[in-house]
Amino acid sequence: MTTTVDPNYWSLLGVSPECEASELKSAFRKEARKWHPDLNKNDVNAEERFKLINQAYAILSDPKKRIEWEKKNRERKDIFDNRFPTYEEYVDIVLGIKTTLQTENEDYLEEHYDDLSDPDYDNYDHQDLNENIPTTSEPSPPPTLIYEDQESIVEISPNQALYGSSVDIQLQDGTLVEVITPPFAGDGWRLRIEGAAMGCRDHFVQLKVQTEDGLRIDGLRVMYRLELFPHDALLGCAVDIPTLNGTVTLQVPPNSSTGRMLRLRGRGMEYEDYRGDQIVEIIIVLPENLNDSEIALYQRLNEISMENY
Repeated sequence: MTTTVDPNYWSLLGVSPECEASELKSAFRKEARKWHPDLNKNDVNAEERFKLINQAYAILSDPKKRIEWEKKNRERKDIFDNRFPTYEEYVDIVLGIKTTLQTENEDYLEEHYDDLSDPDYDNYDHQDLNENIPTTSEPSPPPTLIYEDQESIVEISPNQALYGSSVDIQLQDGTLVEVITPPFAGDGWRLRIEGAAMGCRDHFVQLKVQTEDGLRIDGLRVMYRLELFPHDALLGCAVDIPTLNGTVTLQVPPNSSTGRMLRLRGRGMEYEDYRGDQIVEIIIVLPENLNDSEIALYQRLNEISMENY
């Protein structure tokens, strides 16, 4: 028979014994959402923690179960606070197993065997009894290794991403594996080689599909991040943009903010009769090494903005 000692359910849910039922329920939902196995696929301990959280709420939300659990905890606490428990107390109270078998064995020994404290046994050589007892314990087993998923970054060309390609991946143990990338793949895609890493973990292959000009390929689309100074984004400007077929001039409209997307039609990847677009994402950045006059202008602009509110 195996049993486990209950953890501190209050600490597990992060509430005190004086909390209201609504507070207990809210804490349970928060912790259950945090440790749900579907949201923690890379955490080997999440499932066990999720079970303990459900067990804690089942005990604390039921008045009868809660009283029984608190009573058992008080008995256990009294023993450990005052002294170290005897073996019988530990088995009876902590593990909940009665030690009647030991009592029966003691009665049997007293009934069938003489008392060894009798003087006739005083000269018995006790050394023989210990000659086969090992002086040291068996060595502890080696610790269990917990392996993690592995990941490699592989660079492929836009055409390889478009039509699919074959790449060789070297695993952690030195093994070479051929990976077939799917057609219409994109920058940042992650491919999984199930069970290929040590400890039967997965090996992920992250694709990098970019040009020297900073164009990112995503299927037939081409993505580009355009960095602008605040005044250019505010007032609008004309900017030269790299594309797969050379440079084009893009007119950035006034009052553009970070995250705004501008489309260049027909400037993406071409496949048979289809042609994708190029998407330009605006990112506002501050100039480096601003002088005192420039900083003063930004401060004045901030003051004017505050006055308008």
